[in-house]
Amino acid sequence: MSERILFIQAERGILDEYDDLATRSYGHPVPAVRQLAGRVDTRVAVRGGKVIAGGLGFLTGQHFGGRPVPTACLGSGCVAPEERGEHLAARMLQERIRPLREQGAVLATVWTALTKYARWLGWHAPVPAATWEVPAEALHSTFEPGALRIEHGCSPAGEQLRAGLAQNWNGPLARPSWWNDFLRDHHGAQTYEFATTAGDAPVGQLTLATTRHADRGAQLTVHGFWAADADAAAAMLAFLGRWDSRVPTVRFERTGLPPFPLLLHALPRSTLLTTHAQPPWMLRVLDVEEAVRQRGWPADLDLRVGIEIGNQDGSQQDHYLLEIAKGTAQLTPASPAECEVAFTRGQFTLWYAGAFRSTAAAQLAGVCGAPDALTALVRATCEREPWLTEHF
Repeated sequence: MSERILFIQAERGILDEYDDLATRSYGHPVPAVRQLAGRVDTRVAVRGGKVIAGGLGFLTGQHFGGRPVPTACLGSGCVAPEERGEHLAARMLQERIRPLREQGAVLATVWTALTKYARWLGWHAPVPAATWEVPAEALHSTFEPGALRIEHGCSPAGEQLRAGLAQNWNGPLARPSWWNDFLRDHHGAQTYEFATTAGDAPVGQLTLATTRHADRGAQLTVHGFWAADADAAAAMLAFLGRWDSRVPTVRFERTGLPPFPLLLHALPRSTLLTTHAQPPWMLRVLDVEEAVRQRGWPADLDLRVGIEIGNQDGSQQDHYLLEIAKGTAQLTPASPAECEVAFTRGQFTLWYAGAFRSTAAAQLAGVCGAPDALTALVRATCEREPWLTEHF
């Protein structure tokens, strides 16, 4: 009989073992293990005195509908290669979520390459993720800097701008106080802010990092791109183009460019623009009723519709009456006869995140229901697009 597996919080010597395990599991060092120690919850699985799995987690708000919803954010999860195949990862995820759920988390989010396995566990990707690479000289020749002033550094006003713009999307975190220190430690990130005149409130904030390029100069990677309007976005892209004497290409990380075709609208047809699909962020609703209550909703929407939320295999269905009025919503128990739209739990998660931009998109995803009711439900969450602007 195998020895019992214990799930515990990692401290001191155990943290060293988890750090070594993460390096062995990922095939490279995982700096976040050390950089976030003491700032986040670190859980490990131990058997026979040996660390065989682990992961990081922290609780913060994740914006949906303009409001921060308490979310368990999970990162740096790993299982020892010799322990894989026995669903230890699923048990580890459950144990990592548990203390954060006790603190109030009603959602959980993670970046993962194991999309099929995560989906089997109840996680779903609201939007594809990709990195973009564009020649710096193309940015230089395409975008005009305008009259904006550029300041190096992160100011309270710049953080206020970012926090305000974050509410316009579904997914950005209400960043913990240590987040900028983490960006600097993890990526060597630097921040630049853009304003109309000296002393004015910023209209743009850009976070980037540079590393040595294998062939010449440097590689520039954009991790954060916050623009108040089109003029600010153009000035920020023009600024990135000014690095062309040292930087052959500018790389926009998954978090580093809004899901809007800023580049495709402006760059010449001859520009060699490269995109690479990346593992997406995946979301899981831990508490359906609280997730609905704490989310933001359109202030002008007055909606009352019965919905069914069921397991993918049909083993369990819950029936609710969803009522939305004056920017708030609640779910109350209902009978099956009252339900006009049927979601699987995965479809409900995608709808909650605003992934369905139209009724047709919801129907192609398999959502069933009365057309008018489904159209109204889609409108309730599609006002803001999904975009997770932090990688962890």
